[in-house]
Amino acid sequence: MGRSFRIGLGGGIGSGKSAAAALFAELGATIVDTDAIAHELTGPGGRAIPPIVEAFGASILHGDGSLDRAALRARVFSDGQAKRVLEAILHPRIREEARLRCDGARGAYVVLVIPLLVEHLAEYRPLLDRIAVVDCPESLQLARAAARSGMDVEQVRAIMATQSSRQERLAIADDVITNQDDMPALARRVAELHGRYATLAKQNSAE
Repeated sequence: MGRSFRIGLGGGIGSGKSAAAALFAELGATIVDTDAIAHELTGPGGRAIPPIVEAFGASILHGDGSLDRAALRARVFSDGQAKRVLEAILHPRIREEARLRCDGARGAYVVLVIPLLVEHLAEYRPLLDRIAVVDCPESLQLARAAARSGMDVEQVRAIMATQSSRQERLAIADDVITNQDDMPALARRVAELHGRYATLAKQNSAE
């Protein structure tokens, strides 16, 4: 069996990546979510826990042995070196697990969800055949993310400032999934792309 056909799915906070991924899953795609992998790696017994404890101490764990993300965020937020240490522990492990899951996928094609796709494009590009970006106006990102997370708009704005810009995301996209209307509109766009991806996946498996 040949290599699975793979789409990298990116988008800024509040853009609707999760909603788009769920729609692709309903249509038969295999979803590999790097955020979900990160949570598994840092949950109780996760493979990233021992090196994180070695680097930062046991005080960044909850009682059940899972990572205290709030404590670690506070630790690395203003410490560039600590942030680099954490990324050096997590990112290669996330990437390797994502690769293994893509290799084992049995769906029509794979959608690899990578929230910070622009920032990690060099590492993930060899795994991908196409890149899709979920896009909406920044004002809508702010409103959605604040409503979903309970953060205030300024907190969301601060997170957005650390991420790639809308223009940078659109610049790397082979396909843009516009998500500024309602769910039926998003579902129509995803269905349109699903048809294209299913055809490309068949062509890929025939080669």
